[in-house]
Amino acid sequence: MIISVTGTPGVGKTTIAKLLAGILGYDYINLKEFAVSNGLGEPYGDEIAIDVERLPEVARKKLKGKNAVVDSHLSHLIPSDVVIVLRTNPRVLGERLTERGYPRSKVADNVEAELIDLILVEALEFNKRVIEIDTTGKEPETVVNEILNLLNENTGKQVGVVDWSRYYDEVVKYLHVRGENENQ
Repeated sequence: MIISVTGTPGVGKTTIAKLLAGILGYDYINLKEFAVSNGLGEPYGDEIAIDVERLPEVARKKLKGKNAVVDSHLSHLIPSDVVIVLRTNPRVLGERLTERGYPRSKVADNVEAELIDLILVEALEFNKRVIEIDTTGKEPETVVNEILNLLNENTGKQVGVVDWSRYYDEVVKYLHVRGENENQ
């Protein structure tokens, strides 16, 4: 079984994916490392530019018959048995990414992506079994237990769990504002 754990940067994907893989006895796969080791990733500044066109086919071949938890904000693009989309209140996400020292433009991009459900929408375009989990204010073990319960119940799809639109006024300070210097 391939379980993809995805979400906006800063929602807790790596922590949750590693815990989940450990409990299930599955391999943990960091998709960036997977991409680089399979000739699908090139360094691009501080990031890795991943060939998302070739990624699904290579992942299908390399992961066939394996039990793995795949961690990345792009993991919903690979063939998976289930995609777990982790969500976090965009205000909390903005604070978290700012504390991590992300540039203002990167904070804005990620807060906006979370606010408008970008990863969730993409996950639904590419996958049948998508489970959305709100991680806000929850300990990682609680989130993993929630995921395990949903997997054990054979939940096919669980989306529409969160609606961040009411938080817009709280997060507007993190968003791009017309005329701002984008290099901040």
